[in-house]
Amino acid sequence: MDVKGFHLSYCSNIHPGESWEATFQNLKIYIPEVRQRLKAEGPFGIGLRLSNEASLALERPEKLREFQDWLRKVNAYVFTLNGFPYGDFHRQIVKEKVHFPDWTTTDRRDYTIRSFRILAQLLPPGIDGGISTSPISYRHWFKTTDALNQGMETATQHLLEVVEELVTIHRITGKLMHLDIEPEPDGVLENSDETVSLFLNWLLPKGKPWLAQKFGITESEADELIKRHIQVCYDVCHFAIVYEEPAETFAKFEAAGIRIGKIQISAALKVMIPETPNGKFSLGKKLLSFVESTYLHQVVARDAKGKLKSYSDLPQALELLPESKEEEWRIHFHVPVFLENYGSFSSTQETISIVLKEILSKPEITQHLEVETYTWEVLPEDTRLSLGESIARELSWVIGEMG
Repeated sequence: MDVKGFHLSYCSNIHPGESWEATFQNLKIYIPEVRQRLKAEGPFGIGLRLSNEASLALERPEKLREFQDWLRKVNAYVFTLNGFPYGDFHRQIVKEKVHFPDWTTTDRRDYTIRSFRILAQLLPPGIDGGISTSPISYRHWFKTTDALNQGMETATQHLLEVVEELVTIHRITGKLMHLDIEPEPDGVLENSDETVSLFLNWLLPKGKPWLAQKFGITESEADELIKRHIQVCYDVCHFAIVYEEPAETFAKFEAAGIRIGKIQISAALKVMIPETPNGKFSLGKKLLSFVESTYLHQVVARDAKGKLKSYSDLPQALELLPESKEEEWRIHFHVPVFLENYGSFSSTQETISIVLKEILSKPEITQHLEVETYTWEVLPEDTRLSLGESIARELSWVIGEMG
C-alpha cells in the first residue's frame, strides 16, 4: 500500500507452505483480513515469497492468469519478491541450509531468472520490481581463501547472467527490475564493506567488459546497467546485528553508486551482559527459551572497547557466556517490530525508527518497504498473537512511525 509515496507490505514468508496452492491460499486468507484490520484503502501491496516449487507452478500461463485475476479482484499488486529461501522454510530444520542452493549453482540462477519473468508479468505499470536474495552463500562452507575466491568467481558470473536477463526484459517490456542482495550475519556478505567489495572487486571488473561485448555498449554504460539491476536489500535487523549506523551505511552505498532496492523492516533481539556470575547464569536461563532448532540465530557480541565477536548460533554463545567479558549481544531473531521490550530483554526497534526517519528525509534511498518477521511459530508463547493480528500490528506500527 502507498504510505507517503512508499510501497509498504509484509513479506509472505511468514506463512508456511512451499507449493503455489498453499502460498495462494494463505494470500486469499490473510490479505483481506490484514486490509480490513488496517482499514486500508487503495491498492494493497504484496511482498510475495515464492519458493522454487511455487515458481515452477506459477510460471504456467493458466496459474498466472488466475493469480492476476485475483489481484485485480481484491485491488492488490505485487512489487517485490523474497527469493532468498529456495526451499522449505517452516516446521523443519533450516539453519544454514537457507542459503542452499547458493549463487555458485545454476539452480539459484535459474530459480531467480524464472522468478523475475513471473514478476515482470505481475508488476503494475510505472513501478519497479525487486527480488531479494542470498548474500552469495554461507561463509563457513568455504574452508580456504582459494575456495572462497573460486566460489565468488562462479557466483559473479551467475549474477551477471541475471543482469543480462533483466536488461533484456527492460528493453522488451519497459519493466525495470533489480536483484536485491541481502547481507546477513555469517553470509559471504554480512556488512556494508563486504557488499561494496562485491561491486568493486567482482561485479564491475568482470561485468563491465562482459556486458559491453554482449550488448555492444561502452563499459561506462555497462557500469550503469550493473548498478541499476543489482542493488541491496537493507534488512534492518541484519545491519543492526553487526552494529552499523544507518546513516553511515546509506552514505557508504551512495558514495559507491550502489542503490538500495528494498528495506526489510525487522528487529533483532538485544541483551546487555551482566558482570556477575549470578547475573550471567540468570541471563542464560532466560535466553534458553529462544534456543530452537529451525533457524540460525547468530550472535554478534560487543565489548567495552567496541570490538565485535561473532557466534554462529545462540547455543554456541551460551556455552561461553559464563566467561564472557562482553557488554552486549545482538541476536539474529526476527522479533516483532511493534514490541520494544521482551520481559528483561529489548530489541533493535530504535534502529527501525532511525531508518524510517532517514528515508522520509531522503526518499530517493528506496521506495520499497517490507516488514519481515517470520519467526512467529518459534517465538516464546507469551509474545505470540494470532497471525492476522500480528501482521496488522506490525504494519500499523510502521505506519505510525512514518507519521
